[in-house]
Amino acid sequence: MRILSGVQPSGRLHIGNWFGAIRQFVKLQNDGHDCFYFLANYHALTSSQDKAFLAESTMHLATGMISLGIDPEKSTLFVQSDVPQVAELTWFLNCVCPMGLLERATSFKDKVQRGIQANVGLFDYPVLQAADILIYDSNVVPVGADQKQHLEITRDLAGKLNLAWGDNLLVVPEPYIVESTAVVPGIDGQKMSKSYDNTIEIFATDKATTKRCRQIVTDSTPLEDPKDPATCNVFSLIKLFASPEELAEIEAAYRAGGYGYGHAKNRLGELINAEFAQARERYEQLRSRPDDVKDMLAEGGRKARKVADATMARIREASGILTSY
Repeated sequence: MRILSGVQPSGRLHIGNWFGAIRQFVKLQNDGHDCFYFLANYHALTSSQDKAFLAESTMHLATGMISLGIDPEKSTLFVQSDVPQVAELTWFLNCVCPMGLLERATSFKDKVQRGIQANVGLFDYPVLQAADILIYDSNVVPVGADQKQHLEITRDLAGKLNLAWGDNLLVVPEPYIVESTAVVPGIDGQKMSKSYDNTIEIFATDKATTKRCRQIVTDSTPLEDPKDPATCNVFSLIKLFASPEELAEIEAAYRAGGYGYGHAKNRLGELINAEFAQARERYEQLRSRPDDVKDMLAEGGRKARKVADATMARIREASGILTSY
């Protein structure tokens, strides 16, 4: 079964990226699936045209994903722009895509409401995303709950292209969503997102992580009073890291009183630092050898282009597009 997913290089990796996506990527890889994972730098252009930021973010993302367990020997890890055929397939899909399908995309409306410039690339984002998925004959796509509509658009576009030029040109993929960890709360209680500046970074120092945890928003319940763990942002994050036994102890302490939010925040910092200690060590090693990371990405790009070439050859022939090579 071929798995396909991508991560946009839009800043520093945070724990929401781990629980919402990368942890599933590693599991699927280790379960023996044929995994294609890409760094979505074309997508990043829809919100930023800062050359230095994009280049640095792409290298950080590649280094971080490898450090967290994505093995380029087991998975095809590559940069989106190393497969220019994706842009070609986007055009074919645009030519069978009804305007109304994109006008109903909630992600576009949400981003515009948050102040992101409403450019054509942002509006057409779901079509490029569909091309990313469809060009590799992907069977299953791990996505966050907020991306489920985009996968539905992908399935619609695959069907429309198949109807136009041939039933078997494109594989229609299925979503893979882990509902229990699809949304990770940020330090303000909203979904953890770089857009909200509410993240806890994976590759920060221990000290910086502890400091960030202490910034999590809580209510003003006094130390000695009982607290409701079900309404606490700190406890929601602790649930992601603590063992069942420790979680039960902390929950009991909340309800008994005498256990302050400061205690919980400090323990969360300890848990996060312990969870990512090995990944951080690996990250520092790889960061000192950027050429090794680039070589891994280049090899992944070669593998991805081979599959993309075969897909586009089918589509060109079926649609009557002639080529001289």
